[in-house]
Amino acid sequence: MNIINNFSMECFSLIGKTAMITGASKGIGQGIALALAKAGADIFAVVHHEDFNDTKKLIEQEGVRVDYYVCDLGDKKEVNRAVDKCIKAFGRLDILVNNAGMIKRAPILEYKDEDFENVLELNLSSVFYLSREAGKIMEKQGGGKIVNIASMLSFQGGKYVPAYTASKHGVVGLTKSFANELSEKNIQVNAIAPGYIITNNTEALINDKKRYEEITSRIPAERWGTPYDLMGAVVFLSSRASDYVTGHTLAVDGGWLVR
Repeated sequence: MNIINNFSMECFSLIGKTAMITGASKGIGQGIALALAKAGADIFAVVHHEDFNDTKKLIEQEGVRVDYYVCDLGDKKEVNRAVDKCIKAFGRLDILVNNAGMIKRAPILEYKDEDFENVLELNLSSVFYLSREAGKIMEKQGGGKIVNIASMLSFQGGKYVPAYTASKHGVVGLTKSFANELSEKNIQVNAIAPGYIITNNTEALINDKKRYEEITSRIPAERWGTPYDLMGAVVFLSSRASDYVTGHTLAVDGGWLVR
């Protein structure tokens, strides 16, 4: 009973924490970075291009510290440098959000080897490398949170996106594997599976009127999501409020999976 009486909304606070977010320049990554900043975390963004200034200004308005590193997460050496840069900037790493990803669309019988390899390298391999290196830091600090961004295609096959589908199935598998081993070190590892979210990655679907209407008609919420819809979920999984949640993939999909 005392535990229940001691519950406070402060368990959602991230003040004093440092969060690293990959692919934080726009779309889902931008929303995640802003959510964690609003909860009080300092933000270290890992981005692919020098296009972070707009997001940086938004984060600074929340009164937290922010820094970023431009790198290619398809390069293992760059992954290690990104973690080192975060530690040098803020002295710690409490939260890792593996959001960066890419999608290449083509009929499966025409799918290029190069595209398959590049998508898996960024969407899956970098998740393993970053989580492993961040986990080492978190173990020394006494705990931490890792949040991976999965997909509806972590559960379904999709069309014209074999590499993306394989990578997102793999993200859920890595989430479970890391959770099994890191839970005893007070590191919780979970994933968020966004439904159909309006971003640059879904622009091709949005512009295909027939496909857009087909998808929308199947969503019980009767609308596509926005990065805003993911903000509460990522704060929960990054905070003390989720200390007994690990190895879980949380669908934020407007009910897509239940129909």
